[in-house]
Amino acid sequence: MKPDARTGAARRPLADATPTAMDLLDKRGAAVAIVLAVAACVAIPNILSPYWLYLAITSVISAVIMQSYGVIVGRAGVMSLCQLSFAAIGAWVVMRLNVADAPGGLLVWLVLGGLAAAPVGMLIGLPALRVRGVNLAVITFGAAVSTDIVLGAKQFPGTEELETVARPAAFATNANYFVLVVIVFTVIALALAVLDRTRLGRSWLELRHSERLAASHGISVARSKLAAFAISAFIAGIGGGLMAGQLGLVVSGNFAMGQSVTLFAIAILIGPHHPEGALMSGVFGATMATLLEKVKLPQDLGGIIFGIVPILALRSGMSQTDFTRNRKRLAKARKVADADPTHDHERADAAPPPERTVGAPARPMGTEPALDVSGLTVRYGPVTALDAVDLTVPAGAVVGLIGPNGAGKSTFISAVGGFLGRTPGSVRLDGAPIDRLAPQVRAAKGLRRTFQTTLIAPELTQYEYLDIGAGRRLGRAEADELLEFFGCPVGDLPISIVDAGTRRLLDVAAAIAARPAVALLDEPAAGQSAAESLRLGARLAQVPERYGVAVLLVEHDMELVRVACREVTVLDFGKVIASGRTEDVLRDPAVLAAYLGGADTPDGAAPPTAIVTPTG
Repeated sequence: MKPDARTGAARRPLADATPTAMDLLDKRGAAVAIVLAVAACVAIPNILSPYWLYLAITSVISAVIMQSYGVIVGRAGVMSLCQLSFAAIGAWVVMRLNVADAPGGLLVWLVLGGLAAAPVGMLIGLPALRVRGVNLAVITFGAAVSTDIVLGAKQFPGTEELETVARPAAFATNANYFVLVVIVFTVIALALAVLDRTRLGRSWLELRHSERLAASHGISVARSKLAAFAISAFIAGIGGGLMAGQLGLVVSGNFAMGQSVTLFAIAILIGPHHPEGALMSGVFGATMATLLEKVKLPQDLGGIIFGIVPILALRSGMSQTDFTRNRKRLAKARKVADADPTHDHERADAAPPPERTVGAPARPMGTEPALDVSGLTVRYGPVTALDAVDLTVPAGAVVGLIGPNGAGKSTFISAVGGFLGRTPGSVRLDGAPIDRLAPQVRAAKGLRRTFQTTLIAPELTQYEYLDIGAGRRLGRAEADELLEFFGCPVGDLPISIVDAGTRRLLDVAAAIAARPAVALLDEPAAGQSAAESLRLGARLAQVPERYGVAVLLVEHDMELVRVACREVTVLDFGKVIASGRTEDVLRDPAVLAAYLGGADTPDGAAPPTAIVTPTG
């Protein structure tokens, strides 16, 4: 195997790092989906009357469009109210190509319509790089209004001449066209299932929960968001083209901005990021008016339902399909946890950690500084949070950063990680300046960090989160070794079922899994008992030699610092008041005064052994 240019470590084989689509596809789930699709194609056209068959086609086309909401709203967590605008672009392209009698027929035109919508999606997604939440929803709603105005001023191609869209001969009848829309829906669902297991798909989950965490894992927030807009617009464009094929002619009213809001509400309520949710959403949206009419209820009742019920889903933070899937997943996970003798940190009780037998060799430790910070200054208006701080983390060392609450420790990590933008001072990683780099670029170059508060998406399993942190697919043996080393339970457990202390350990394991030059760990022992904290300290002390990762440890637990750190730097009011060998620094009178508030302390007395306050 060829050595890595930066670390000298052997690279993993390409086939292991870049799995095929078949490796990423849940084959059992895919088989079930295909069987159900075939059954629907055989049964529904032969069972339903022409009217209800027409509604069935409308429902599946709506489900295709709902899959675009599943990408942008369900997966990426972005509030977009203009998906029908992308559908209108797809329909316009299909009708224009139909009038021009372009080659390829409807099947080719559908793809071209989606491709035409994708760049428009990226353009509308640009504000999402700076704006989020309700403000972004207003911007996307403005885009929907603009599309409404443009479409209202100019007819779709072919409407004046009444030139209807020509269906392929094999799908000319409604019964056969139903088969086509089911095929399109199934293909998109399977493609999204594969995408969900890629780094891009999982990056959307992280974006939904925390953009800062995603950036700390080397994920480009901008690229991930723009990709979500582009892919969702592509899917919506295909849905609009299918609508044109069903109706023959479409008008601007088919893509009214009010319908975008309604579909968004349905997406929040049901959850179209799951195939069954997309299908339920499509059926719900397409048949609601008809069902209300059949039971002789006012049409306004549908608007009331779409207005109130999604608010309840937003408050719970979980759609209906999320809730159903989560219950099944937790029930299965609890069985796994009950069968695992190492659950609830029992694995961490094992005295010696396991030997390293898998994964790439450790990064050569060397003698040069892995991280060199000089003159780092951070000001918030008149307040100086960091005042010309110097700190060096040697390669192959664990260095502690301690100090009272408000000393500037977490500010230091955020500034070094690039989360505070450009700051005065110099930050060099492996001798190269990284001051001008964005957080995700610093992370990709070998500077990883954890946060005081765990921000992990609860839908992920521990294995999946390690893959995100590592930036590659870890082999099960390598992942198990990391989990065992840091005292985490079995990797199949979802994050939602593990306790807060385990999540902190998992954060550390994910940072180390990336094999960075330096890992910045912000209070990783929070939520741990005293015994667990000491075990973590012993493990951290072995990280440089075992994994080739230097560590900067921010902690309040002085016993953990004493066990893990070779050197310590002490901050107080944003200034370095002591730096050097751990035992020497912890007996420095200035350090004792900082922790004890200037109280008289006998010479040689030990500093406080546990500072448990949560901020710094």
